[in-house]
Amino acid sequence: MSKTKTTRRQFIAAGSGLTAAAASPYWLPTKASWAAPSDRLVLGAIGVGGRNLTVTAGAARYASIAAVCDVDAKRIERAQRSFTDKTGRTPEGVGDYRQILDRKDIDVVTIGTPDHWHTKIAIEAMQAGKDVYCEKPLTLTIEEGQKICRVAKETGRTFQVGTQQRTEMKQNFVNAAALIREGRIGDVKRVWVAINGAPRSGELKTAKVPTGLDWDRWLGQAPKVDYIPERCHYEFRWWYEYSGGKLTDWGAHHVDIAQWALGLDDTSPVKIEPLYVNHPVAFEKGYPVVANQYNTAVGFKLKCEFANGVELRIQDNVDEPVAKFPNGILWEGSKGNLFVNRGRLTGRAVETLADNPLPEGAIERVYKGRTPTSHMEDFFNCVKSGEEPISDVYSHHRILTTCHLANIAMRLNRTLEWDPTLEKIVGDDEAQTFVSRTPRKGFEIAG
Repeated sequence: MSKTKTTRRQFIAAGSGLTAAAASPYWLPTKASWAAPSDRLVLGAIGVGGRNLTVTAGAARYASIAAVCDVDAKRIERAQRSFTDKTGRTPEGVGDYRQILDRKDIDVVTIGTPDHWHTKIAIEAMQAGKDVYCEKPLTLTIEEGQKICRVAKETGRTFQVGTQQRTEMKQNFVNAAALIREGRIGDVKRVWVAINGAPRSGELKTAKVPTGLDWDRWLGQAPKVDYIPERCHYEFRWWYEYSGGKLTDWGAHHVDIAQWALGLDDTSPVKIEPLYVNHPVAFEKGYPVVANQYNTAVGFKLKCEFANGVELRIQDNVDEPVAKFPNGILWEGSKGNLFVNRGRLTGRAVETLADNPLPEGAIERVYKGRTPTSHMEDFFNCVKSGEEPISDVYSHHRILTTCHLANIAMRLNRTLEWDPTLEKIVGDDEAQTFVSRTPRKGFEIAG
């Protein structure tokens, strides 16, 4: 929130003789707030399905929720009921996100739409002067990430990506990164990422669009198709038209940590080789030939090589001589291995911490000089301070490039070479066409 906005609210509250809470047209949380009512940001939530409903509820500790938006009227009503039950105040409900961006009183937005909508809304939000908290994966294509990074630099807005593993999950992941950066497992030449496989659907049937759902707006930039219930809401993850399957669903979390710990979150691989790919439907020239089944990869093994010689293996599970695990990250070091997932952090480097603790400041050095806190609190602290959030758009774009390239390699079933400096696929014009997409007319993306 700008100083002008803060001063304006304080002035209105003081001049009216009312307390700021009584004067505010926005609902406030019932528990103790991070900021005084007169200094609270005002927030709009865009896309209020299950995940962003939770995210926005977390943001309510730091901001007053003015409005919620969704293309499904039932989800708007559910969100309004949820917030009304908690606070006794009801946020405005709208079906078009531009109504939130047009409001001058809204400082911050949370974005929890399906993946294919993230970029357009995020760019327009920054251009409208809003700070942004957007769920992962941030983009559907590499070019979209390039656009978001450009607009973030041009506008100077604070932008946090919802890769909460950098902050939360008992801080297992930030501790793993600190151990690796302090040299506790020696030189790392290989890291394994297991992110499970994706589901199959079998043949799916079209249906009548449910009352209250704006199917055309839900599709947005994606091609116009008949409504299939399993294309919408949670299941959108398993269609390349809207997402990237497990590679961007879980990969956005685990590949992020794998590269972050090694200081490779400012670059991308130079070579991506698909060792094994299993798609649930047939593909021609990188596109599924069946329109009524999930189409993202259900099984995969990929080898990604970085310019410094580090090898990143991304698989639906790891069953190799070095280890066996279905979900998590394992770094192979010259002094031993280190494994982490949301439930545990193991390895000799962990076992020796009692006698050889991390040096003072090791965690903070990984966490951009700050003490880790909740992901949402880090975002709002950075909105106030102007610092860069722990999950910034620039590093997220780089790690998500790894995931996008993996998907392109799988869709074409061939090895790709990538130039991380030029951000282009080398020597493969057909593959380069997958770095971007052509949005449906009327839903073009700025930037």
